[in-house]
Amino acid sequence: MVTAALPPGLHDWGEAPRVRALNGRATNAGGRYVLCWFQQALRARDNPVIDASVRLGNALSLRVLVYHGVREDYPYASDRLHHFILGASRDLAIGCRERGLACVQHVDRAGHREKGLVHRLGGEAAAIVLEDQPTFVARWQCDRVAARAAVPVYAVNAACLVPPAVLGNDIRGRTAFLRRHEPERANWMETQEVAPVVPAYAGPLPFLPDLLDGCDLDALVAGLAIDHSLPTSVLHPAGRRAAEDRLRRLATEVLPGYASARNDATRADGASALSPYLHFGVLGPREIMVVVAASGAGSKHKAKFADELLGWREWFHYQARALAAPERYDRVATWATETLARHAGDPRPELETLDALIHGETRDETWNACQKQFLLDGWMHNNLRMYWGKRIIAMTPSPEAAWATACYLNDRLSLDGRDPSTYGNIAAMFAGSPSDRERPIYGRVATRGDGSTRRREDGEAWLRAAASRQAPRVSIPAEVPVDPYLTGEPPV
Repeated sequence: MVTAALPPGLHDWGEAPRVRALNGRATNAGGRYVLCWFQQALRARDNPVIDASVRLGNALSLRVLVYHGVREDYPYASDRLHHFILGASRDLAIGCRERGLACVQHVDRAGHREKGLVHRLGGEAAAIVLEDQPTFVARWQCDRVAARAAVPVYAVNAACLVPPAVLGNDIRGRTAFLRRHEPERANWMETQEVAPVVPAYAGPLPFLPDLLDGCDLDALVAGLAIDHSLPTSVLHPAGRRAAEDRLRRLATEVLPGYASARNDATRADGASALSPYLHFGVLGPREIMVVVAASGAGSKHKAKFADELLGWREWFHYQARALAAPERYDRVATWATETLARHAGDPRPELETLDALIHGETRDETWNACQKQFLLDGWMHNNLRMYWGKRIIAMTPSPEAAWATACYLNDRLSLDGRDPSTYGNIAAMFAGSPSDRERPIYGRVATRGDGSTRRREDGEAWLRAAASRQAPRVSIPAEVPVDPYLTGEPPV
């Protein structure tokens, strides 16, 4: 982080704690626009990244140019991820037009390559505003842009209700985090959207933009050099309308019984399944909490949902800011990696092949039921994730291989992979509270059984049906990719 005063339009903004300067460059007085560059926060409303860009543009009497590009070579690029991202990007552009903002997009593909577009667009900008993402490719690319840009680059947190910066940097545990976070929540429930004071940008561009509105996304994705063996998720349609449908379902079906149903994976109303839309920023936590507050659900159900969305998710985001690489194995608690290392040479009779793991065809019916949700739905119920992550430790040759395998399956298959929350959850599966006794393979890392699902009414039948779902055959790499899960080297 670069210590620098925020520019006019941002320093007195009520949400200024969301903003940090990534370099110390001076504003380009001859800039054509303020460039607002997105990777994940793909929504036009209640988006602090756009709001910061408009405020800065207004202070400079400049237009805002919103840009979103999708490359073919990001890690695990597939029909599933590309379709979801492009559907969100399409609706981002529509929403920007409704706000009086220009939004341009580029889909990298053969015959339509554009190298260094962010830098080229940034070269004509007065400043660059981007989203503050602490994990995986997003962090690395933002840091690289900031280092190379000749103009100031500002990162804005759009993922959390409470900006992590207001909580300080000295919190070490979740209990202490909640003591600071909970009193702040009410202070961040009001949006501070502002309209641009100048017309939408219509000037020259260094490339020919793609027009996703009205485009046949299936045909576009089919022509790309990405993984076509992993299909789109029927459970999670792309776009803003699908996300809003999920919000209505949250209020009417999920929240009324959430506190008692959330741990029951056999119930369709036991989970909100909002995490893919949160990961790609189609929804923000503030608008979700507005829906929660307005619902007719009981207070205990609202409180439990808030604990999951804010108490856990934002705790994982807070942790990720302080980690050099939140996706790396060395983030796991030291006591856990040490006890796992002491048992690394233990016999592992339940080892499984990568093919069996990916396709949910292991000797463990419950684990297969979990994995089929990742493979088919691009998402997994949180209660199942805990069993899934614990069991991988015994199904792989070493603790390091277990970590890399869990992250690989999560990142490749799940729409909410590559996220501070999912990395935080996996880290908790590899640690959590120490067990009172040592076990083979696990040492003092607690194991987890499947009784919470199997003992439900019709739980055995549910697991049997879930594990036997017909799934596609996806491509199998020679081995699980290690970087960046162990070494932290740049992923692309």
